Amino acid sequence: MNNLCTDIGYLSLNKWGEQLCGDRVEIVDQGENSTVIVLADGMGSGVKANILSSLTSKIISTMMAANMRLEDCVSTIASTLPVCAVRGVAYSTFTIIHIIENEEAEIIQYDNPLLILIRDGKFVEIPKTGTEIDGKMIYKSKIKDDTFIAFSDGAIHAGIGMSLNFGWERKDIISFLEMMYDKTYTAKTYASILLEECNHLYGGHPGDDTTVCVVKVRDRSQVNLMIGPPSDRKDT
Repeated sequence: MNNLCTDIGYLSLNKWGEQLCGDRVEIVDQGENSTVIVLADGMGSGVKANILSSLTSKIISTMMAANMRLEDCVSTIASTLPVCAVRGVAYSTFTIIHIIENEEAEIIQYDNPLLILIRDGKFVEIPKTGTEIDGKMIYKSKIKDDTFIAFSDGAIHAGIGMSLNFGWERKDIISFLEMMYDKTYTAKTYASILLEECNHLYGGHPGDDTTVCVVKVRDRSQVNLMIGPPSDRKDT
């Protein structure tokens, strides 16, 4: 065990009028200090998208947590998911954040918007090495001690044709994250603030499923718990 821990927070908005979200976040512990986080985005919305993203996230997280080779995990999903004949993209896209011993993160992205790395309140470009698996370019990045913000394409589509002509572009999301940065914020707080802004840009009627997942690697904080009977029996 080291003095670092991983704080994970995520929230989702359903497409307006849908009861189920087409995005899914799956978290699986891999030993004491390692974690696999998968954000999957099923094509479309509603039941079909929910099933696709649930299957994708569950299969990937389970395989990786079982220490299977990354290439085998991604190849299995890439070859399993059908490709839309019209749009030419897979029926479910995904982002994988693999936290290793709370000191290193391996990022794998498959057609999702590029993850954003914030370090000391400033955006940092993630060093990427591309690997082609079954015709798809998979980007792998290894970084340390930072805050990672992953999101589905509902975030970059926020406000499109309404408050914004072309949606909320990635560079504008980065500027927003830098502006609202506060070292004391938890991962859940980051996710809440970003998702609330997406909902605002959508005018409260999201045009797409939108999910934000934040992973923050930070120092451990000691908590002391005292447990015992209350002084007044009536408070038991």
